[in-house]
Amino acid sequence: MTEGVQVAALCGVSLALIALAVWIAMRVHGTPEKRERKRRLSVHRQGRLGDAMISEATDETLYYFYTVRGVHYTASQDVASLREYLPAEPHRLIGVAGMKYSSKNPANSILVCEEWSGLRAPAVKEEAARTELPRNGIKDQLADADHCK
Repeated sequence: MTEGVQVAALCGVSLALIALAVWIAMRVHGTPEKRERKRRLSVHRQGRLGDAMISEATDETLYYFYTVRGVHYTASQDVASLREYLPAEPHRLIGVAGMKYSSKNPANSILVCEEWSGLRAPAVKEEAARTELPRNGIKDQLADADHCK
């Protein structure tokens, strides 16, 4: 083989290895949405329970604060991808809520995820409150609470 052919072959192999490394890195890390979903589910499955106070709620973000071991934290959670788990009027969520946080990093916290919610159901009429809500999941409970207004 001539020197030119060897250089071309090495460049081709190098390019293929770089493409393979990029492909592996993209599969491992995934999109930002997938990484956020993994973070939420990890905090849900391994986190500790606590109380939080929701100070502001918009269609896409919940702002809240909480205290863990004497340290005050202020946080927000993007809930745009979790919209189906929230009531139609998010401002009604302002007040006390349950939350989960990572014991290794208490600043890593959530109010709601695909499998759990610390959000209190909005106030419902007295007669509707006496009937038991189905235990099918968060989405059904919040939907029933919205329909009982």
